[in-house]
Amino acid sequence: MFFKKSSIELKTTAEIEKMRVAGRVTGEILEKLSEIIKPGISTKEIDKFAEKYIRSLKMIPAFLGVKGASYPYPASACVSINEEVVHGIPNESRVLKSGDIVSVDLGVIYEGYYGDAAKTYAVGSISDTAAKLLKITELSLQKGIEQALPGNRLGDVAFAVQKTAEDAGFSVVRDFVGHGIGRSLHEEPPVPNFGKAGTGVKLVAGMVIAIEPMVNAGGYQVFMTGDDWTVVTKDGSLSAHFEHTVAITENGNEILTTVRR
Repeated sequence: MFFKKSSIELKTTAEIEKMRVAGRVTGEILEKLSEIIKPGISTKEIDKFAEKYIRSLKMIPAFLGVKGASYPYPASACVSINEEVVHGIPNESRVLKSGDIVSVDLGVIYEGYYGDAAKTYAVGSISDTAAKLLKITELSLQKGIEQALPGNRLGDVAFAVQKTAEDAGFSVVRDFVGHGIGRSLHEEPPVPNFGKAGTGVKLVAGMVIAIEPMVNAGGYQVFMTGDDWTVVTKDGSLSAHFEHTVAITENGNEILTTVRR
């Protein structure tokens, strides 16, 4: 997936409201997937569930048809198992089994504005290492969001993510990063998960970014498989992925991809 090359676009209150709607639906789907992801379900069934839910609300799947290196992404959700880091292509023959971890990354378009989020799920009973990986990756996202404040810099977000992951003995992927988001799925600025505090783009109210730690149980090196989409860990270690769309506000931030009750 590629960035839309342009300057950083600050969002108005009205634009953020549209992104809030898109984000809420994205979060709802990820929450509902917790109920259906279990041993025996195929990755294609996960994708079909997500697309049906999005279209039932007269919204548009954000990932379907996104430009890639050699062909557009062919599904509405990226579904990545175990050593697959991101962009796994759903398939009827890929059936989850107990002990797997599976990452689902998806997005929604509402009135021309995007929401984007990801979550990694345990399938049945998983290993202690896998459970710790999921816990730490989600925590690294939380710590990154805590630094996404007006006046801070992207390096503060990146450093918080990296420190949380590495202090637990894991590594953060460096070849793929988070991104700005708004009228396009991928906008400026890139949002890395590694870096030095106090450096990088200054955060200001109106910026909306997708923070998405991709954390490996082994080394950080990855490579793309022959399908030209699926990214896997070079050493075959497990990988987890959590993501939220976050708006920078005058007084702090707002996570747009949570479910509000």
